[in-house]
Amino acid sequence: MVIVEIIGAFIVSVTFGILFNVKGWKLFHSGIAGAISWFSYLLGRKYGLSDGANYFIATFLLAIYVKIVSIKNKVPVIAMLIPALIPLAPGSGVYYTMYNLIEEHYLLALEKGISTCVIAGAMAIGAFIPTNIERVLKR
Repeated sequence: MVIVEIIGAFIVSVTFGILFNVKGWKLFHSGIAGAISWFSYLLGRKYGLSDGANYFIATFLLAIYVKIVSIKNKVPVIAMLIPALIPLAPGSGVYYTMYNLIEEHYLLALEKGISTCVIAGAMAIGAFIPTNIERVLKR
């Protein structure tokens, strides 16, 4: 079942890459990056990592892969990073936050909203660190 999920993450990343007008080998690398991130997410979930740590590690590994490929091939990081982040996006968290607000379950909405913000923040930091290491090292 895990292999099906990883292949699904690859396909989702490639599909969003097409929507974002990513072409050629960059599309393939976006798919590989999405698969890497989903595999590391599943691995972290298996070993009981918290959501924040799990999403941070998955995004961090994804960003490292994308940064290496982009430096090697002299292309912008963002072209491969954004489509590869789609499988990790916390869309269900946003949905259930809004759903619970509409249903007037405010404590559940707050809990889900905070969890979603933690995930989004962890992903932002996980993507920021590897893509900016080069800048720090050059100085």
